[in-house]
Amino acid sequence: MGSIPITLACGPYDRMEALRARLVQPEGVDLTYVPVQSPPELFARMIKKRSFDLSEMSLSLYIQLRARGDFPFVALPVFPSRMFRHGYIFVNRRSGIEAPKDLAGKRVGVQEYHQTAGVWIRGILASEYGVDLTTIRWREGGVNASRPPDELDLRPAGELDIEFIGDRICLDELLAAGEIDAYLGARRPRSYATSADVDRLFPDYRSVERDFWSRTKIFPMMHTIVFREEVIEAHPWLAESMFKAFRESKRWCLEQMRFSGSSRYTLPWLHADLEEIDDLFDGDPWPYGLEENRKALEAFIGHLVDQRFLDTPAPIEEFFLPLHLSNE
Repeated sequence: MGSIPITLACGPYDRMEALRARLVQPEGVDLTYVPVQSPPELFARMIKKRSFDLSEMSLSLYIQLRARGDFPFVALPVFPSRMFRHGYIFVNRRSGIEAPKDLAGKRVGVQEYHQTAGVWIRGILASEYGVDLTTIRWREGGVNASRPPDELDLRPAGELDIEFIGDRICLDELLAAGEIDAYLGARRPRSYATSADVDRLFPDYRSVERDFWSRTKIFPMMHTIVFREEVIEAHPWLAESMFKAFRESKRWCLEQMRFSGSSRYTLPWLHADLEEIDDLFDGDPWPYGLEENRKALEAFIGHLVDQRFLDTPAPIEEFFLPLHLSNE
C-alpha cells in the first residue's frame, strides 16, 4: 500500500519546519503542510469547513466543544503553541491599577472571552493573586483591529458582566483612551508602543514567569493538534505515525538551533537563552505526550471549571487519542 495523502494546517513554527520542508516524513503519509499565520482563521477553517485532515486548534475551544459532544475532531497530545502570559496583561496608568487585585471592579478587555490565553490569565490571576473575577466588567472585541461577533464566541454558564464593543472600534483604542482600564489576551496592543498611558501590569514579566515556572512546573499550552474523526477512524495508525513525526521535527529544530558556529535565528542572545532552557527545562521546553503534560492540562481544565465553561473536571484521557509507542 502506498502512502496516503494528508493535509496538516499549522502555524509557521520552527518546531514544525522539518515537517513543512519534508525533512521528516511521517510513516505511511504523503504530507502537505499548509502554514497559516492567524490562529483564529485556522481554527475557523477547520471547525466550519473541515478544510484539513489535521490542524492546530485552540485548546480551550477544543476541550469545551468536545465536552459538549457532537464535535467531530479528536486531539493528539501535541502542543505546537505555548506561552507564558504574565506579560500579556496591559493597563492604563490612569486607571489606578498597580497590582493584580486592583483589577476588581474594573473594565477589562478581552479578544474572545473563551480564548485559551484568557482562560490561563484569569486562572492565574485568581489562583495566584486572589483576584475576584466575578467583579470584573468584561469588554470583548478585536485587539488592534475591529471584528464582528462570531458564533464561536462561547460563553460560560451563569451570569457574566460582558459586552461586545462592536465592529467599528478595537480594544487598543479603548485602552489608550482610558475607556477600558486594562486588557488581557494573546495579542500585544499597539498602544503599548505608542501611548505613555499604557503599560504592563508586570513590567518585569520575565522574572515573574520564571518564578511561576519554578514553583508550578507549568508552561501554559495554547494550542493542540486535532484530527478529523473520520480520518483517524479510517486510519487509526495515523495517531502514532504523526505523533512520532511531530516529536522528530521538534528534535531536529532543537538540534539545529544549538549549532554554535552562528545564530540560526536573529536573536542576539540565542545561546544564552539555550543555556537557560537547559537550566530550567532540562533541554526540552516543549514536551509532547499526555503524562509529560498532565499537570498543566489538569490545571487548565480546573480553570475551565472555575470559570464555568465546564460543569465538572473530566479526566484528560477523555480528550486525547491513546498512543502505543515503544522506547526502543
